[in-house]
Amino acid sequence: MNSNADRAYAHYPSLHDRAVIVTGGASGIGASIVTHFARQGAHVAFLDVQDDAARELIGSLTAEGVSKPHYFRCDLSDISALQDCVRKVVAELGTVDVLVNNAANDQRHRTEDVTPEYWDASIAVNLKPQFFMIQAVLPAMKAAGRGSIINMSSISWMIPSTGVPVYIAAKAAIVGLTRTLAHELGPVGIRVNAVLPGAIATEKQRRLVYTPEYKAEIMASQALKRDILPEDVARLVLFLAADDSSAITNQSYVVDGGWV
Repeated sequence: MNSNADRAYAHYPSLHDRAVIVTGGASGIGASIVTHFARQGAHVAFLDVQDDAARELIGSLTAEGVSKPHYFRCDLSDISALQDCVRKVVAELGTVDVLVNNAANDQRHRTEDVTPEYWDASIAVNLKPQFFMIQAVLPAMKAAGRGSIINMSSISWMIPSTGVPVYIAAKAAIVGLTRTLAHELGPVGIRVNAVLPGAIATEKQRRLVYTPEYKAEIMASQALKRDILPEDVARLVLFLAADDSSAITNQSYVVDGGWV
């Protein structure tokens, strides 16, 4: 069932009843991705630690009458917990057809202030879970002979942004990880692509960094003079998950209104 808001956009029959995992799915871009998959009739499980936001998202989707997503509380920096959570998702949904590696934390930091402990903690959120989530879903995808993995990177390493060097390193690494795994997993029918959002007007970004000065910088840099929204990213993710993109792998797609 599609909401009125989505009727102007594509419906993908191949996504109906597909089993989808989204990390960091309780808020921001992740919540929009969960919402759009649910509206396509997919069976969605999302992993996060934001219980209140997760309940709110589930409540809003249940009120719409779309497929109710499954929420699993999971600290993705705990790899044992991550692996256990994926096992629970597979037991609940039967398989995994789509993995969206979305979770991240773009906390600002100065190069001079980065300690080995901070480096490890940032990589443990922004890069390490992406690899181990892929590793964890491989048995189900290989058994099915298909799968679509979508890794969320960022244009931040392409601009490049400043004031977030460890985050930048992780987001650049995700593109390399995507490219090598696309070739490793292609022979068994698993596609791997990356999505690189620009300045996305999430609630968090509006609250924390969308000063008038930053908004002016965004509009000066983008070819499109409008806010780029979470749903703009989510609709691309849907396409990359659907069979409509079955010949597409090893690619990186930018959603930034023409910034880079």
